[in-house]
Amino acid sequence: MELRTALLQGQKLLQDAQIDAPRLTAEVLLAHAVGQDRSWLFAHSDEELKEVWWIHYGRYLHQRMQGVPTQHITGRQEFYGREFRVTREVLIPRPETEHVVEACLSRRGGRVLDIGTGSGAIAVTLALETRARVVATDLSFAAVRIARENARRLGAAVEFVCCDLASAVRGPFDLVVSNPPYIPESEALPREVVEHETRMALFGGADGLDVYRRLIPSAMGLLRPGGWLVMEIGYRSAGGVVELLAGWESVEVLKDLAGLDRVVAARR
Repeated sequence: MELRTALLQGQKLLQDAQIDAPRLTAEVLLAHAVGQDRSWLFAHSDEELKEVWWIHYGRYLHQRMQGVPTQHITGRQEFYGREFRVTREVLIPRPETEHVVEACLSRRGGRVLDIGTGSGAIAVTLALETRARVVATDLSFAAVRIARENARRLGAAVEFVCCDLASAVRGPFDLVVSNPPYIPESEALPREVVEHETRMALFGGADGLDVYRRLIPSAMGLLRPGGWLVMEIGYRSAGGVVELLAGWESVEVLKDLAGLDRVVAARR
């Protein structure tokens, strides 16, 4: 069987299983099975599929059809033009979170704290884009281990601390950033999210604001006067988060490319 035929067959299986972006997913999984990138597949589409490639490809397709996220199969996800390692212990970085990075870049400072770093996507990106001194925390030791590995592989100088929010960190900081869990517990999510991503990074209590209620006062005590707090929010959370920011200055809600509320920034 040629690679192009394998791609078509994989695409059909994924499409029948109602998997989003079946063609792209088939390409990513076949490239992973072959050990090459997608561009290599296009240049070698008439090459015969080796037996070991077929075995891996078939297993990856089965996993994806069972709801396993593509990123958990390949073990990686691109964020801000860089490849990050991801596992079930960390939230898969979403493209929307790049808006958080953009908001931070326009409010940069010399010392930055990323609370709830997960894979380290925000902390590593800010360290590489700004050369700021970045500290990142997470309650999960497994997440800190993954984030530290990503920082080391990408050459980012980030200090990682395992603790609840910023309980083991001392300020002052010029910028505090966070993508906290903000999904209300009652909200229905896709199967691949509910069954395969860590709940600790997803759900923020009955109204999705539990972590913000603790995070915002903590950030107030960590920021220097004039410093910025930048947080990702759920698309229906802006009103509640802004209310919690009473007493802060220059509070601004920023939208993503879909026009949904995505980021809140506020100055101490």
